[in-house]
Amino acid sequence: MTWVAAVARLRARREPGVLVTVATVRGHAPRDAGAKLVVGRTGTWGSIGGGNVEAVAIDRAREMIAASETQPELIDFALNEKVTNRHGVQCCGGTVSVLLEPLPVVRAVAIFGIGHVGLELARILARQDLDLHLVDSRSDILTEERLGVLADAVAQLHVHHTPLLPEEVLAELPHGTHVLIMTHDHAEDAALCDAALRTPRLGSIGLIGSAAKWARFRKRLATEGGHDDATIDRIKTPIGLAGITGKEPATIAVSVAADLLRTFEAEGS
Repeated sequence: MTWVAAVARLRARREPGVLVTVATVRGHAPRDAGAKLVVGRTGTWGSIGGGNVEAVAIDRAREMIAASETQPELIDFALNEKVTNRHGVQCCGGTVSVLLEPLPVVRAVAIFGIGHVGLELARILARQDLDLHLVDSRSDILTEERLGVLADAVAQLHVHHTPLLPEEVLAELPHGTHVLIMTHDHAEDAALCDAALRTPRLGSIGLIGSAAKWARFRKRLATEGGHDDATIDRIKTPIGLAGITGKEPATIAVSVAADLLRTFEAEGS
């Protein structure tokens, strides 16, 4: 597997990794500048020449993964027989600088309901480096023409047309996906809330709607769904920043996106 494919694989699996690159070479070295190696928790792909340089880089990369480090790091190596190395002698005679760049686990967000608010929210979140899942039971909502406003997205888009059971998509979402429920149908919203609470590997769960809507849902989740209060409290409603009260779709979307980004910041602290 090439290093490019390895990076894509780690991203798809939401696994952390480190991209190791030979940054500079002076004199003789096993590989030229630009050689790359990808290090995951258990596997490696590519090579920067083997020997002590590669072994030390792998050790340090896994330390960075374990510590969830986010800043790149440069390591210098002298390749001569006088240097005491952790993993043996390399006496090529040159010097090598190796850059280690942590590959972040990209966050995932699923928007259930791509109506007026959902589409405005998708437009904002599409500017972030995310895996963005767009889910709707209505085929006319997910046409290429309508979603054309997302053509220049930074996010990786995943469109799910679910005419029967939108909640089945929850089982397919990556671990830690943040879920936002805002469909056109309150019955669909209620089913999604129940299913989301039965999927503990999700990230945050948000529901759009009024206090009256939530009071009905909360009672139903307890009596019919059998969820206790602590479980029901996983759902945040209303979503968005409390100080923003406008009801225009774009205003709601900005508020919800800002609240979600604040959740991301809290996760990283």
